[in-house]
Amino acid sequence: MKIMIVDDHALFRDGLSFRLKEIDSEANILHAPTFHQAFELVDINKDIDVVIIDLDMPDMKWEEGVEKLREQLPNGIFIVISASEEVKDIKKALESGIKGYIPKRSEPKIMYNALKLIFDGGTYLPPALLKAEEKTFKPINSNGKEKVLTNRQFQVLDLIAQGKSNKQIAYEIGVSEATVKLHINALLRSLHVNNRTQAVVTAQKLGII
Repeated sequence: MKIMIVDDHALFRDGLSFRLKEIDSEANILHAPTFHQAFELVDINKDIDVVIIDLDMPDMKWEEGVEKLREQLPNGIFIVISASEEVKDIKKALESGIKGYIPKRSEPKIMYNALKLIFDGGTYLPPALLKAEEKTFKPINSNGKEKVLTNRQFQVLDLIAQGKSNKQIAYEIGVSEATVKLHINALLRSLHVNNRTQAVVTAQKLGII
């Protein structure tokens, strides 16, 4: 796997490289402190698989930088790791085709799980986006009736979005793993999806997040 980190802080790039090597010890990691250097790297590395971007870059607006990189790497996976946890920034990034948005202040274990989830084909959504929705969401059943997601289902959805396993979720909310499976099954039925990744993506599309 070839990964490019676009961030102007060298220490952060080094730390993230170490975390990425834990996931894939053979990963080839490229560093770009500016968007313009990232464009140059892509010109000679057309096989980059993953691009990890910070929103606060010194040389241009991130929206413009991401758009150009996506043109250069139409099949690439794009991830944001940013200090910003503003809901408007998160939603804007996701609308631009980003596969995951990870806050920089995330615990190492959460960041590891989030990156692994994305590399496995999933989408990671930060807790700030879920918590911003204080109102109860009511998806519509096929018969036209509303079906309410419970507070517990929202909590489980939040932890799924963080990339946590059933065992970790059980520990977080203080229930058995079997109970977690029941909550997840109920959540999947409510959202009319078949797996955890689809639940996160569908929740985003339906406006829960």
